[in-house]
Amino acid sequence: MRYDLVIFDNDGVLVDSEPISNRLLAGYLTELGHPTSYEDSIRDYMGSAMHRVHDLVLERTGRRLPEDFDEVFHARVFAAFERELRPVPGVTDVLEKLAADGMPYCVASSGSHERIRVGHRTTGLDRWFTDERIFSSEDVGRGKPAPDLFLYAAERMGVAPGRCVVVEDSPLGVQAAVAAGMDVYGFTAMTPPERLAGAGRLFAHMGELAGLLV
Repeated sequence: MRYDLVIFDNDGVLVDSEPISNRLLAGYLTELGHPTSYEDSIRDYMGSAMHRVHDLVLERTGRRLPEDFDEVFHARVFAAFERELRPVPGVTDVLEKLAADGMPYCVASSGSHERIRVGHRTTGLDRWFTDERIFSSEDVGRGKPAPDLFLYAAERMGVAPGRCVVVEDSPLGVQAAVAAGMDVYGFTAMTPPERLAGAGRLFAHMGELAGLLV
């Protein structure tokens, strides 16, 4: 295999959470007087940490979101996860192959540690991701598109950035991986390929990934 570490994004790459969370985010922002469609949420917030939501709303409207915004939003998301969340089709096969080949891998997500773990427990992916394989934007000062999170994950896993490949489905994540000096494969199941143009490879079905890594 040409890499020493595979770094997965979480939402939309490991767990099929983007439709759920963006539907709820758009609804909650609209409820608070910031009209937002599902498509708006995907365009503006997919792949980003929560601080981006606060920053963009303040920049655009001059109004701050409520202090309990994150708490209320995550409560809604976690409840929906329990009912609806599934692993991305084909991802367990990829993880099985990486484990069988002894290939190091981890997850580096804009989401909180709690969000990552709730999603993994709900979908059964927790068997593949022990604590030392989980990295969150909470661990660094700046989330994607800054490279900090990917660089931190590589450092903790003991692998040079140039020996890593990142699997991402958001433009912000692709920007972060490129800035970190890592190869990046763009997963286009939900994102138009042209929005992931910075990725070295593009693929539409998770079943294709194992073949790209060899």
